[in-house]
Amino acid sequence: MSYISFSDFKKLCLRVGEIVEAERVEGSRKLVRLTVDLGNERRQLVAGVAEYYDPRDLVGKQIVIIANLQPRKFMGIESQGMLLAAVVNGRPVLLSPEEKVPPGTPVS
Repeated sequence: MSYISFSDFKKLCLRVGEIVEAERVEGSRKLVRLTVDLGNERRQLVAGVAEYYDPRDLVGKQIVIIANLQPRKFMGIESQGMLLAAVVNGRPVLLSPEEKVPPGTPVS
């Protein structure tokens, strides 16, 4: 593991988002397309969690995302951020606040 400076960490924009839509990406076993409410805007994210989470169970869940990550396309679908997850025995476990907070709340 290499260390980063505190000023590098501060460059990350971590926010709590609430998943308002989720669906499997057609033609993929792993990908799910999410629409995430960040309070003042909605973002589309593509995440490789379809093998572990049913999209219907994700709707309404609050997650932590990196909101200022450069957009990237997966199977032609633009992902406008990245959700954060712990990985336990190869399985992602989505990070979420202990209690419900307003969408868009900064994480520090």
